[in-house]
Amino acid sequence: MYEDKKEIDTKKYTNNEEVVNKYRYQDENTSPIQLISQLKGYYYINPMMALSLCITLFSFVGVPPLIGFFGKQMILSAALDNGYIFMSLVAILTSVISAVYYLFVIKQIFFEKPSYKLNPVLNDLSLNCVISNGKTILKKTMLNVNNIVISSSLSVIISILTLIILLFIFIPQEWLSMSNILALILFNI
Repeated sequence: MYEDKKEIDTKKYTNNEEVVNKYRYQDENTSPIQLISQLKGYYYINPMMALSLCITLFSFVGVPPLIGFFGKQMILSAALDNGYIFMSLVAILTSVISAVYYLFVIKQIFFEKPSYKLNPVLNDLSLNCVISNGKTILKKTMLNVNNIVISSSLSVIISILTLIILLFIFIPQEWLSMSNILALILFNI
């Protein structure tokens, strides 16, 4: 009887493992980044996007004068004013734990060397290109390795977040008022 139960548990585990492996990289073809290790040395590949991501991550950590710090400050002060001490302690603890993970990502981006290597065949590759709107030629150009830029939804999201974070540094009063209103709504004051 023990052997049968063990066999059933093993079969159950195997089926779950198959399901996990099936959906593990479900958006493999649509997302350029699947693992944190793929960000290793990203600063050497795309410095502007790496800096934008770094500013966003520092805001998530709550580094002043970025918007994440003031958002956390407003929410925690509203929670403490209403007596939610335990919830505030949990929020602070989770913030510290998440900061470790965000700093690990920043370390991967800036302080590790990229594992990507350019194919030597592409070093001297130059292609004549034509930009057109279907019927008329708008521009003739040369395409080589240095002027290929890959744009994705991920880069748009990171750019928008960075813009909002930087706008907060220049016009903080409006953003502080919005975060204060959101904190008041959140705690039903």
